[in-house]
Formats: sequence, structure tokens, C-alpha cells
Amino acid sequence: SQEIANVERIEVIKGPSSVLFGQNDPGGLINLVTERPLPFPRYDVEFQTGSFGLVRPTLDLTGPLTVVGRLAYRLNLAYRHEDSFRSFETDTSRLFFAPVISWDISDRSNLTLVMEYLDEEIPFDAGLPVIGTSVVDVPRDRVQGELDDLIRSESLTLGYDFTHAFSENWTLNHGFRYVTQNYSTLVALPLGFDEATGNVTRFFADRQYYANDYIIQTNVVGNFNTGSIQHTLLAGVDININRFDEEFTRVDFLNPSILNIFNPVYGDPRPDLSNFPSAFAAADTESEQYGVFIQDQITLSEQFILVGSLRYDSISRRAINSRTNTAWSPRIGFIYQPTEAIALYGNYSRSFSPNNGRSSAGEIFEPERGEGFEVGVKAELLGGNLLATLTYFDITKQNVLTADPNNLLFSIATGAQRSQGVEFDIVGEILPGWNIIANYAYIDARITEDNTTPVGNRLPNAPYHSAGLWTTFQIQQGNLEGSGFGLGFNYVGSREGDLANTFEVGDYWLANAALFYERDDWRLGLNFNNIFNVDYFRVTDNRSFGNIPGAPFSVVGSISVQF
Repeated sequence: SQEIANVERIEVIKGPSSVLFGQNDPGGLINLVTERPLPFPRYDVEFQTGSFGLVRPTLDLTGPLTVVGRLAYRLNLAYRHEDSFRSFETDTSRLFFAPVISWDISDRSNLTLVMEYLDEEIPFDAGLPVIGTSVVDVPRDRVQGELDDLIRSESLTLGYDFTHAFSENWTLNHGFRYVTQNYSTLVALPLGFDEATGNVTRFFADRQYYANDYIIQTNVVGNFNTGSIQHTLLAGVDININRFDEEFTRVDFLNPSILNIFNPVYGDPRPDLSNFPSAFAAADTESEQYGVFIQDQITLSEQFILVGSLRYDSISRRAINSRTNTAWSPRIGFIYQPTEAIALYGNYSRSFSPNNGRSSAGEIFEPERGEGFEVGVKAELLGGNLLATLTYFDITKQNVLTADPNNLLFSIATGAQRSQGVEFDIVGEILPGWNIIANYAYIDARITEDNTTPVGNRLPNAPYHSAGLWTTFQIQQGNLEGSGFGLGFNYVGSREGDLANTFEVGDYWLANAALFYERDDWRLGLNFNNIFNVDYFRVTDNRSFGNIPGAPFSVVGSISVQF
């Protein structure tokens, strides 16, 4: 899970960005920017509570460690405890802390040491099975595993970031991360479902693995001119070394446990699996990824900018078999601004990234390859207070992994998938204190090449239509200054549930609202989620499991103070 207690902002970066962020597909990415130390003392304390027993205190401390202020720290602490809206006896429990130390070595150099630690226990939610062409009609809190199924995860991140400005025009950026995770689970795994009787065939299982990642990124950014043409040059390398150690995955296939989804009786004794052999004795994998890239952003005039880049990647993976693949990934784009308020843009890119699943034979897969282009227009409205973007995109991927329908514990690769459509976004301030974020997308996502799944089938979890709106208004003056409210909705159209398109989940609308008050250093808030208590499925997977109901109506209250 991703804890956001130390996240400063969340950036949604659409389109090709693989050159800047390592291996990535042309659709884009979500970038989390974490908080860094401040040169002055500041302390934030927040407490959240709400539905389903939610309790979440957080603490954010920052300030200088020396009189001159060249050495500063930041410490984020968070604890979360919450019951599930499903019938699980396992609660969510999470402990997180993230210390950071920043050292201004000189006016041009900075070294920042970072750490994150997360210890978490959550329910293992296998979702609900399918009868005919729809998910089984039972209460949304119904569980088809055992009520005490759980996942335990402990992770640690250590690293540093170093920056050095050679001059006003040239800067070096270098970073390192070591990430380790210890994962274990106890589960009654539902691997079969009799649609005629409603009986779920479950197998008790446990699993433990360790994962270690070593990540290095280094780049140089320079600004210079060739005559009247301005250049921003970016060149660098990145390295990612991963080791995945499958300690054991033990499944009691000899003693199935039967549960009727319409009349469940829980409490079958969980067997001792300590003497069982591991189902994946040779599942340990090692991978090494090396990338080299260069990009030049060329400003030809005040109206026209060109961006061109080239990336070379080498990926080596070793398991039962070994595989090394290399690829060149080009990218080219342009921005044309005929007026100050309107900009036209377009880009084309290819991508290349490893596939981390395994086949039923324990073998590793070819990397996933992608190709995409987009064209669009950006416009500033209301004197620049609103930014609107309209985009057409077309993305094709090959070797995309999905669950093996004949053995749900493993993966298979589809031949090719294509996603094309239109997106519209608008964000900004309509009037002082009145802000808006709105979006709409039409997406046609289908299989275009495969040996087992019919070509033309829609991709699961990909609706034709989706839309969202969130708007807030805060009173700017008077006795109620600082008071505000928010209102919004999310719409998700009907979706296919699996690659074979054997079932569908319906569309849904979710309405959300908020009340808040800010004055001086205090903030109070109330958030109301899924106001009309809509039944919906937030994700689908296959006919046996993975169809997860969404949360019902809930309320979260918060109070925070900064000093």
C-alpha cells in the first residue's frame, strides 16, 4: 500500500514520459512528490476519525538542526486502524514513519538522506465470483474466503538525492534507492466455483516472499543556445537491480474447503502447512535493467517548441530460464502556440518494460512493448485562471500479462492490445475561492492480436465513458471567512469483467461532499463519500475471484493544527 502522510503533491502525468522516469508505457504515470525539510521550524498535528472505526493520527515535524540552517530535518509519522466494510475479522492496521535529513553542502550542492518504513496488516480480499453474465447477487460485505484471511507486509526504503549546480545553466541530479519488502499471507484461496449450486471450492494456502530493489538514477540538465535557438538538454542513465526470493507458496490441494456463497458457514480449521512443499520451488528471479537516454527540448521561436529523445534499455532476467532483451525507444513531440492562450501539441513514443509475472511452467515472459501517439490543444480561459485540455490518443501494447484462465495462480501474455480515445480536462479557479477539477474520457480498449482470446474483445475494467467533477468554494471575507464546502461526482460506465468478455459489471455514479473551516493555524473538515450508498464494483478480474465491491456511504472527520 502507498502511505501519503509524507506526500507533498500528486502529479498526474499523461502521455509519454519514459525518458524522464525510466521504463514506462506511453499512457503516462502518477508521480508522488514527497515532502522535504524546511529551513524554519514548523509542526503539524492531525487526527482523523470516521466510519468503520477509522482512527488515523499523523505528525509532521520539520526545521533546522544547526544555527546557520544548512542542516535540516523532517519527520512524518502516521498510524491507521480501520475495520473493513466487508465481513472480515482482520482489521487494517498500519504504522509508518519517514525521516529525512537535508544538507546544503554549499550554495550549489545539496545532499538529502531519505527513509521510509511501513508495517501493515490488511484483509486478503478475494472479491466475489460470477454466475452467468454478472457478479453473484449477494450483500456487498459477503466474503468467499475465510474471515481471518490476511496479508502482512513490512517494507523499508533507504536512499539519498544529490544535486550540484556547475553553473547557472548546468545541473547534476543523482539519486539512489534501496527498497526491501517482506510479504506474507494466510488465505482460503477460491479457485473454483459451481454456478449451479453456488459452492466455492477453496484451498488453504500461505505464502512468504522477499523482494529487494536497488535503483540508481543520474542525469545532467543544461541550457544553451545555438544562434537564436534555445536548447534544454537532458542526458543520463538509470539502473534497477531486483531480486525476488520466493520463500514458499504452500497450498493444500488435497483437502478442499467448500463454502456456499448464498449461505456461508465460516470457520473451517486452517491446516498446518509448515511441512507442505512449496508450489513454486524455482520461482526466485533476478533482473537487471540498464537505461541510457538523451533528450533535447528546442525552442525555435516563442510560438514553436520541439522535443526529441532517444532511450536505450537492456533487461536481463533469470529464473528457470534466462532472457536478455534490448530496445531503442524514440520520442518526438511539438508544441505550437499561435496565441498566448492556445497551444497545440502532439507526440509519438515507444516504450519497453519488463514483465514480472511467470507462466505455469515457471518461465519468465518477453518484456512488454508499447507504441503511442497523441494530439491535442490546451487553452487558458478566464484570463488564465482556468486551463482546459482536449486530447486524442492511440496506444498499442504487446505482451501484456493477465491471469491464466486455466491456472489462476499464474500469468499468460496477450498478443496485442489497443486503447484509443478522447480526454477532456479542465482545472482552475472560476471566481475567487471557487475552484474546479473536471474531466471526461471516451476510451475504446480492445484486443487486436492473440492466439487464444478473440480479437476485438474489450479489455476488462475499461469503460467507454468515464467522468468526474469536484468543485469547492471557500468564503473569502466576513464573519464566515475560511468556511467552505465541496461537491462532486464520479461516473464510470459499464465494463467487461474479463478478457473473454463472459460477464459485465454495470455503470455507477458516486456523489461526494465536504465541509471545511480554516482559520489561522487550525483546520476542521468533514468528508462524505458515496452519499447515496451506491452498490458498485471498483475492480474486476475473472470469473472465480477479484471482483471487489466498492465502499458504501462513509464519513471522515479531521482536525489539524500547525504551529
